[in-house]
Amino acid sequence: MATIYKLHPDNPQSRKVEAIAAALRQGAVALYPTDTVYAIGCDLNHKGAVQRVRQIKQLANDKPLTFLCDSLSNIAAYAIVSDGAYRLIRRLIPGPFTFLLPATRQVPRLVMSPKRRTTGIRVPDHAICLSLVKTLQNPVISTSALTLLPSPESGRAAAGPVDKMVMFDALEKLVDVIVDDEQPLAYNVSTILDMEGDEPLVVRQGLGWETARDWGAQLV
Repeated sequence: MATIYKLHPDNPQSRKVEAIAAALRQGAVALYPTDTVYAIGCDLNHKGAVQRVRQIKQLANDKPLTFLCDSLSNIAAYAIVSDGAYRLIRRLIPGPFTFLLPATRQVPRLVMSPKRRTTGIRVPDHAICLSLVKTLQNPVISTSALTLLPSPESGRAAAGPVDKMVMFDALEKLVDVIVDDEQPLAYNVSTILDMEGDEPLVVRQGLGWETARDWGAQLV
């Protein structure tokens, strides 16, 4: 049975954040809110927990995992950031953007794309996420939890918003920690920006894609 922590969405209680971070250090997998969707995640550097996240999501090892950082300097420890990428990322974070960047040696192989050696990184505009990453002092894996929820009609993954308690009930046996921000459940996706080339490319239009375009990102 997962432990549920209720956190204030704007001013998360530090004692509870520290307890969640301690659980992640020990290999816990968490269900937690972001500025886009609820996510399944763990400590980036806990190999066993990353494997559990892959098993929960039924992801092969060649499928890269996105993770959360808390700042541009934090991103630079895990990715090679060109001058052009730096200028754009600085304008867009924190926000609903996933940046595909060449990975440094700090990124575990189990997380990155093995063929391209790239990684997906976010700095979310979400107080709970940022507080958790800063307290943990490690990035946190972030992969959508809503795709795990069955649609009553089709038996397939839910394609839109569901009741939060339904989600908690459905996933509580798969995770160790559930973070409840006591807010309505949102169903959004981040905008994905490929930053490997000379020009940033919008490879998925999600929240904020117009802003990325206005700052020079090209649409695929």
